[in-house]
Amino acid sequence: MANKVDKTDEQWRQELTQEQYEVLRQKGTERAFTGKYWDHKETGAYRCAGCSVELFTSDAKYDSHCGWPSFTAPTAEGHVEEHVDVSHGMERTEVLCSSCGGHLGHVFPDGPTPAGLRYCINSASIEFDNGKEGGS
Repeated sequence: MANKVDKTDEQWRQELTQEQYEVLRQKGTERAFTGKYWDHKETGAYRCAGCSVELFTSDAKYDSHCGWPSFTAPTAEGHVEEHVDVSHGMERTEVLCSSCGGHLGHVFPDGPTPAGLRYCINSASIEFDNGKEGGS
């Protein structure tokens, strides 16, 4: 991603809801089956709640029965970054927005073919855009 977002912690606190701040900036996780997009089925794009970069589309969304929005792949290469996460006594692959560095969730190697990946994303880290004037 070419445009990096650089904001102070205070700016993030003012611009995000408390839940968005805890997930995006503090690497929190919402409880399963509680986020607004885990069972969302409209056609459109999912953008970073921190910087509005398009991250995933409804074409890549599927029901993995895990309680969080799940996607087979990001919208485009370079829109997300992946880092090793060894917190909570396990090793996982964390997914971050490449533009603002916001924590989105994790990616697991148990998704559908052909890639076999499941991007398990917190609803609080994304906003839905149906492409219509005025938003979702």
